Amino acid sequence: MDPNETNDNSELSPEGDANGGELTGNETAKLAADLDDLRQTLLRRQADFDNYKKRMEKERGEDSKRTTARLVESIIPIVDGFEQALAAHREKEYENYRRGFELIYKQLVDNLAKLGVERVDPIGKSFDPHAHQAMDRAETTEHEDGTIVQTFQPGYVFHGRVLRPAMVRVAVNPAGASKKTAN
Repeated sequence: MDPNETNDNSELSPEGDANGGELTGNETAKLAADLDDLRQTLLRRQADFDNYKKRMEKERGEDSKRTTARLVESIIPIVDGFEQALAAHREKEYENYRRGFELIYKQLVDNLAKLGVERVDPIGKSFDPHAHQAMDRAETTEHEDGTIVQTFQPGYVFHGRVLRPAMVRVAVNPAGASKKTAN
């Protein structure tokens, strides 16, 4: 074999090529392009991983809120029971018993508020079908049409989501009602 001929089976060594360790311009450009591609791939993978972490954190937070909302929904009837028990026994002989119930009730309501639960008692506000459930209507001229005049059962909202709508009585103007039915 002639020493000036190159062997097609020769491989590049870490120091360079089989021709004495120096790279040609084409080889240098190819290696630089490969290096740039690898850097771009690394940057994309890092960005994908960062996005994945953010998405997982957001989903964990949403899962936590959903779980808490389910727990709160199951506790709301207990709060209602406390309110009914407190309203039922106003006699003097139940005073100590009542104070104990009031303390427990206050702790329960305070802990729900710390979780982000808001109680909705909309008397005097305008009826909103997304937050209120109309149980009755009262014909009156003392209030504007659609004003809530009584709350039968308070509603509850958790981080902007209605857990239970408030059950209400809505004012209806008798003159307005007859005009609407006439049309």
